[in-house]
Amino acid sequence: MKVIVLGAGLLGVTSAYFLRQQGHDVTVVDRQATPSAETSFANGGQISVSHAEPWANPSAPLKVLKWLGQEDAPLLFRIRADMRQWMWGLQFLRECTPARTRHNIEQIVRLGTYSRDTLQQVRADRGIQYDQRTQGILHFYTNPKEFEGAEAPAKQMRDLGCDRRVISADDAVKIEPALAHILPQLAGATYTAEDESGDANQFARELVKRCEEDGVQFLMSHTVTALRSVAGEIDHVEATDSEGRFQRLKADAYVLAMGSLSPLIAKPLGIELPIYPAKGYSVTMPVKDARMAHQVSLTDDEYKLVFSRLGDRLRIAGTAELNGYDRDLNRVRCEAIVRRVEELFPGAGDTERAQFWTGLRPATPSNVPIIGRSKVKNLFLNTGHGTLGWTHACGSGKSIARIVSGLQPEVNFAFTGLSAPTDWPQQLKPAA
Repeated sequence: MKVIVLGAGLLGVTSAYFLRQQGHDVTVVDRQATPSAETSFANGGQISVSHAEPWANPSAPLKVLKWLGQEDAPLLFRIRADMRQWMWGLQFLRECTPARTRHNIEQIVRLGTYSRDTLQQVRADRGIQYDQRTQGILHFYTNPKEFEGAEAPAKQMRDLGCDRRVISADDAVKIEPALAHILPQLAGATYTAEDESGDANQFARELVKRCEEDGVQFLMSHTVTALRSVAGEIDHVEATDSEGRFQRLKADAYVLAMGSLSPLIAKPLGIELPIYPAKGYSVTMPVKDARMAHQVSLTDDEYKLVFSRLGDRLRIAGTAELNGYDRDLNRVRCEAIVRRVEELFPGAGDTERAQFWTGLRPATPSNVPIIGRSKVKNLFLNTGHGTLGWTHACGSGKSIARIVSGLQPEVNFAFTGLSAPTDWPQQLKPAA
């Protein structure tokens, strides 16, 4: 079967890889000149099954109100005359109940664990290197209330098979000695030894090479302008190439993996995707003092920042700004990240050579991605992964490839447009 994948970010590339593994003739279309050039380009680098507590949780509404108008807030709703933003915000509030939070954590952990295992298998099978580290992820807390609030989600994750252990401040410093500088401020930590980190962009580019070796075609610098349907299914994709020439691309099936642009492409087909762009920031700087620099990947839950060591570079990423499709680099938010890095690890990174980046994460109100069939017969969805695109990429790509191929996914997850067949093994049935 001929399949066109729309989008060459992490989700598009992994979808293409696993579709080709299933024997399909695959073409990937993307507006950028190189793969993984947008949301996947300079993300936080974490494969973080333990980062499963969604933004929408019982403590979120008060925090969001407190942060309104605060330019360096971890999560900033920049209120606009934008009905999509308001509708997303209302859905976000509905996801903040304890019951919805527990349900969403369950989905995120199941997909994350499966995806991490799948990534490890791809890495072993294809010999891909991407500055990966398998030293786990340490969540640390400088606010006692935040630390106390982490205990219940951590227990739920452990019950689901993600061994996120609650540990003392002293134990946290034993795992990551660079935290010794702030030991008096540490309230405690959690540690997940099985989690990993690595350069998502480097992984994606290496996987593209393997895809091309396997026969996948990449049409880069091709901007998708519309999906055209006939008799209830996609007939063709309309696109323009780098010189503005019109292209009509046809296939048997189509996978929409265009991140924050997905709802704009799907809407003319009558498909309303609850995805809104959440602008995230990252700072990348060379290691200046290895004695002060962290080795283990870290999460600063209070400030919503993640820290990864990528070879001789430090990558710090996080925060979220809901401000439509604005991509402007806000220096206040960048400087707030650098300031926090210097508070925690003074002199570790060369701040004079810091590189700043911003990208739009495709966020759903629940933080649960949209993977599966759409109501259009031959259009499939792999989008809405928010901050966890790197964590969920391989599992999502393998799952959508199986769905397109008429096979059951291998993970118990609330896939879109799928019902549980009567012969589905009990442990693989999607959650209600």
